[in-house]
Amino acid sequence: MRTSRHLSRRTLLTAATAGAVTAVASPSQASQASPASGTRARFRTVGRVKEAVDGFVRYTWPGIYFEGRFRGTGVGIVLDDSDNDYDVQIDGTTTATLVTPGRITSWIDGLADTEHRVRLVKRTESPWAAGGFGGFVAAPGGTILARPRARSRQIEFIGDSYTAGYGNASTVRDCSGNGGVNRNSDADLAFGALTARSLGADYQINAFSGRGMVRNYNGSSPGTDFRTYYDRALLNVDGDVWRKPDSWQPRVVVVGLGINDFSTPLNPGEPWTTQDELTAAYETAYHGFLDTLRARYGSRTFIVVSATHLADTAFADTARRIVRSRNRRGDHRIGYWYYDSAGLDYLGCDWHPSFHDHRLIADQLDNHLAALPLRW
Repeated sequence: MRTSRHLSRRTLLTAATAGAVTAVASPSQASQASPASGTRARFRTVGRVKEAVDGFVRYTWPGIYFEGRFRGTGVGIVLDDSDNDYDVQIDGTTTATLVTPGRITSWIDGLADTEHRVRLVKRTESPWAAGGFGGFVAAPGGTILARPRARSRQIEFIGDSYTAGYGNASTVRDCSGNGGVNRNSDADLAFGALTARSLGADYQINAFSGRGMVRNYNGSSPGTDFRTYYDRALLNVDGDVWRKPDSWQPRVVVVGLGINDFSTPLNPGEPWTTQDELTAAYETAYHGFLDTLRARYGSRTFIVVSATHLADTAFADTARRIVRSRNRRGDHRIGYWYYDSAGLDYLGCDWHPSFHDHRLIADQLDNHLAALPLRW
């Protein structure tokens, strides 16, 4: 039997299956946790993180995950995060969900005394609050083993709330009385993560809800857009720059930006007075963003420019035109992918895709990628 000891006055939910999280009170047995000594080299990180002086690694993007190996009957997860939710997976099965855990060591024990794999994944978005991970700790009598090897396949997903898995665990569109968006979001079950797992690939989900290529949802946060934040490891730190490790070289990058640019009418006072002006600005910015990706990842990476019906038709038409333009220039490793609403129920928070929908979108993306000349 697997159990969990949660070492703080916070909340935890053991879970046999993933879904919306209902917080359950848990006992208080200890004070603040400290980073695991000497274990930094014994877990692997997938996603953008920053090393901190206190021994924790810090991060803000959704879907970041940490993987480790251990031998013994239990493992502790050292966290410093009062904002996000996490899933703990042992040997591929979700064993517990940690809800806004705080600074704690949370234990999974009662396991067979053998070798196990552990994976900690950040379910939620937290653009303005950095979480902290301090490593895995073996239960008494056990040991942390060498970290797992990186997967040879890597995919990066760039986008907005759809890519982040906003509200996907909900079965009602109004989440205000259902735990809110965070309790009903799981980036690890968004279409990008599902697609990556079907391909046996590591992945990054670099997504920011409400942000567009040049215009945010309904014209919000003027003067910023997704490009303002893309180069950061920590979204809440102005001017922060993520230093790409040599180990991160995705062979596929899927870009989904445009829903927020085009899904709401222009408001008085916005920089664009007509739809044509917005479309022209979007197209110019998109080309610049693709130039950035090419410079970062080189000519071998295949870039998928995606679009969906949930926006003005200018979104899909312009995305298709951008791809055709790049192809004419000789870059044939940029392609266009359109997914429609066939079979989608949009029962996630605020009319976002549900788990059911993300599975259908992932199936479409699987089929699209299978037809590409990927050399991985």
